[in-house]
Amino acid sequence: VGSTRGVTWYIARAGGTLAYLLLTSSVVVGLLLSNKAQGKRWPRFALEDVHRFLGLLTGVFIVIHGGALLVDGYLPFSLGQLLVPGTAPYRPLAVSSGLVSAELLAALALTNRLRASLSYDFWRRAHYLNFAVWVLALVHGLTAGTDAFTAWDLALYGGSAWAVLALTVHRATTRLATAS
Repeated sequence: VGSTRGVTWYIARAGGTLAYLLLTSSVVVGLLLSNKAQGKRWPRFALEDVHRFLGLLTGVFIVIHGGALLVDGYLPFSLGQLLVPGTAPYRPLAVSSGLVSAELLAALALTNRLRASLSYDFWRRAHYLNFAVWVLALVHGLTAGTDAFTAWDLALYGGSAWAVLALTVHRATTRLATAS
């Protein structure tokens, strides 16, 4: 294993892991934004700014993750294989879940950019796709990641799944309680 191979492999792994952690953090902050009770602890504008920044950083680390895979000497991906689901030479289904997740995230970033010209109902319904983005990223990490079944990776995925699930259930039960 050459030194370049090692470096790009570590960059791809670190970029992917950081992208997933940032995405999870963004989803968590988004769920906190949707709970009116959180507004008493943090000003809404502060949470919105953090949420936006986390989304931007997620995109940056997705690009780092994909860029490292493009230049990897051991198992290089072509640009087409990083854009078209199902064409990857390595675990095509697993890689596809990450590609679809990233592409949906890019589409959601576009809806956020155009938010002022979209109806609030459309924007809000589209924003629910963030759950699909997050689940697909989780599946990608568990099925394509080379460290997926190490203790630290399982703790990372399990902890993040617990946090997102707990906040989602809290949000749903809070909304049901206030609706009745």
